[in-house]
Amino acid sequence: MNERKAIIPAGMEAVYEKIRYAPAVKVGNTVYVSGQIGRDANMKLVEEREAQIVQAFENLKAVLAAAGGTLGDVVDVTTFHTDMRDLPLFMEVRDRYLNTHPLPAWTAVGAHMLGGSAGYIVEIKAVAVLAE
Repeated sequence: MNERKAIIPAGMEAVYEKIRYAPAVKVGNTVYVSGQIGRDANMKLVEEREAQIVQAFENLKAVLAAAGGTLGDVVDVTTFHTDMRDLPLFMEVRDRYLNTHPLPAWTAVGAHMLGGSAGYIVEIKAVAVLAE
């Protein structure tokens, strides 16, 4: 049986302690990343739309690095959007971060609210498979 290990990158300890969830869980060589939003290291909302999407990807990248992986290890992405009209901007930013081939599977879902409060526009959840 594979052991489950919580992945908590430096700077995200408050998420684990206060909000009570692991930024990711690693089982074997698979990493299940919890939804990452446009919140900086101080847990403050990043205001500008593109900057918020960039921050969500930077958070995803940091979680994967703490697990021993990279964005190139991502095989599946689910994104949640409060305004689906942001998809072109999201895809532009996404393509800067997720550009390996084959590209990961992707599902985009419209949502009313993210991160438990108004203002967040995107949340990125991912599964990555690390090299053995």
